Amino acid sequence: MKRKVIHIDESKCTGCGLCIPNCPEGALQIIDGKARLVSDLFCDGLGACIGTCPEGAITIEEREAEPYDERRVMENIIKAGKGTIKAHLEHLRDHGQHAYLKQAMEVLEARGLAEEFKHIVHTHSYQEACGCPGAATIDFRDEQSEQHPDQTTECPSHLRHWPVQLQLVHPQAPYFQNSDLVIAADCVAFAYGGFHQRFLKGKSLIILCPKLDRMLQEYVEKLAEIFASNEIRSITVVHMEVPCCFGLTQLVKLALERSGKDIPLSEETISIRGGVLTESKHR
Repeated sequence: MKRKVIHIDESKCTGCGLCIPNCPEGALQIIDGKARLVSDLFCDGLGACIGTCPEGAITIEEREAEPYDERRVMENIIKAGKGTIKAHLEHLRDHGQHAYLKQAMEVLEARGLAEEFKHIVHTHSYQEACGCPGAATIDFRDEQSEQHPDQTTECPSHLRHWPVQLQLVHPQAPYFQNSDLVIAADCVAFAYGGFHQRFLKGKSLIILCPKLDRMLQEYVEKLAEIFASNEIRSITVVHMEVPCCFGLTQLVKLALERSGKDIPLSEETISIRGGVLTESKHR
């Protein structure tokens, strides 16, 4: 069957092993100094390991592969202990993999281990945005000077266009042309109170989540199209300090390579307590 699994670029992999702890399914091992996918059966294709690879060696590809087997995965995970069980169940839950989550809980039930993990299981609902008013392109840069804060807002918004979510933006939207572009993880603006003033003022914005969004390969392709279709002056990637969030920088780098553009790229990291931890320029 054809499905999504991870792909490891051996020319980029240094064998650092940082990806291993973020694959509770046990699909990865370091063999002969390189990270290897030991079995298609154990890879769910959701890419939890991507964000922890400092070399950008791990991507998602769609190819012929053995069907993922949740019950066999659980046999390995149970042997690894309660911490690994918890990480795996949260991984399935956060990616909306309800069928696999149900199978995992059935295995735990059969082993008499389910009770302490039941709190992890809850229902999410997802709704695809398609053709709705919330996805309509709106460019209100010319109105910025007329904007005033209301009585409950101390600082005005510096958002200059809509939409901002990567799935919804149009690659040829006018606000990308000749812009300084901020690409931010979803949580950044909630964690860092000065996001609008420090990062967004006078810039265009794209947001996405490198952990929960399930379109990472499509995201690389769309970002590459945005970079190739517009004269972008600079890119600032802003992400949280949690390991899975670092994958955002790797996505942007891959998209830049694919676009053939040489755009100055900088990266800033925000702590979960709302501080700016690091700032670096990649080129």
